Amino acid sequence: MPSVFSPTQMQPLSFYLAGAEIYADGGRAEAIYQVEFGAIRIYRLLSDGRRQISAFHLAGEIFGFEADHAHHFFAEAITSTSLRRFRLSPGADISRDLLPLALRSLMRAQDHLLVLGRHTAIERVAAFLIDMAERQGGSGHVDLPMSRMDIGDYLGLTIETVSRVFSRLKAGKVIKLTNSRSVEILKWDALRQMGE
Repeated sequence: MPSVFSPTQMQPLSFYLAGAEIYADGGRAEAIYQVEFGAIRIYRLLSDGRRQISAFHLAGEIFGFEADHAHHFFAEAITSTSLRRFRLSPGADISRDLLPLALRSLMRAQDHLLVLGRHTAIERVAAFLIDMAERQGGSGHVDLPMSRMDIGDYLGLTIETVSRVFSRLKAGKVIKLTNSRSVEILKWDALRQMGE
């Protein structure tokens, strides 16, 4: 986190159980958040009741940026999660320090748009797995704190389609499913080709 944040702006750690709301659409935006451990989903409810997840945030990542004084999405803990909250003081000019963080967030949002623009489900899931692996150090072992339904809501796919793609990747020995929330990438090159 930028050094411009004083100890008075940094709040003690807050703990949230799985499913707990961090903030709601329309709520006052008075802070930004850093994930200490756990995972967060950012989403909006569409007029027909469907949920569109726009982002996942993992340990070390920062979220909660808004262009004005209100939140435009919901933020919710996916698993037991700990957050560090940083209050934004009125009148404090921290734009120089927040700019790199905001640009990283914008770049991730643009990457998500590119994933959604992919034609096939396998391209979307492959790109998602590559992104998650890279965000977790690139070792090939990927922890997926989110459910298959969350992944579907993020990629614009049904839960059944996501499950079928995971099964197909497993059958092709591209990935190994160590459990429902953990994947090992066995063939990076094949996965990258699918995700491009």
